[in-house]
Amino acid sequence: MKAFVVYMMGGIGSRFNADKPKQFVNVKGKPVFLRFLETIQGFEYVDGIIVVCQKDWIDFVKQIIEKEKLLKVISVVPGGSTRSQSVKNGLFYLRKIANDNDVVLIHDATHPFIDKIKTIELIEKIKEYGAGSLANYVFDTAYIKDSEGRLLSNIDRKTLAIGASPEGFRFGLIYNIFSSSTDKYLDSMTSTGALMADNNIQMVFVETKFPALKITYPDDLKTYEYLIDLLNGE
Repeated sequence: MKAFVVYMMGGIGSRFNADKPKQFVNVKGKPVFLRFLETIQGFEYVDGIIVVCQKDWIDFVKQIIEKEKLLKVISVVPGGSTRSQSVKNGLFYLRKIANDNDVVLIHDATHPFIDKIKTIELIEKIKEYGAGSLANYVFDTAYIKDSEGRLLSNIDRKTLAIGASPEGFRFGLIYNIFSSSTDKYLDSMTSTGALMADNNIQMVFVETKFPALKITYPDDLKTYEYLIDLLNGE
């Protein structure tokens, strides 16, 4: 049984307001995507990586991968017009080499870090349950508000989890859903986890306390740079 990563870097970063998508921005001398791929290259529990990339950047990404000798990258495939279609492209390529019982982790480039210790636990949970995700548990009081920002009620925080990256699945399970569903249906789902819930498939969470950074706005790069130094002990 093998484990693969489908690395999602096909977004255009419309909210990022820069001259290039955020995954290609240099931070401390390296583009965001490269630092993550280097991490996965050295992660012994992952056997191969499929990079799903904006088509205009594929040649650039391939050149970097070849230059840095990232041998776990099996292929760079073009993304689709939506996230779900990009996931589908990655899964359809992976069909060439993956068995139904293999594990596939789906990780977004907007999440530049990965909790390797908890991901090992996640892989084991996926082997048992079929689907799972890292998650940050909620410890602050959570409320429901109306459209005017007024308090309606509070939620039992013990029942809440915020999805983190990666999500993961037994390959045959997730491939069968994507191959048998229309693009309209897939695009209506806010996440692959939401897709699992809509298909009555049990999904287990593994708690992570790793930095839950998502690069969405330019100021997030400052936090990213700070966390690189912190994690490297600088």
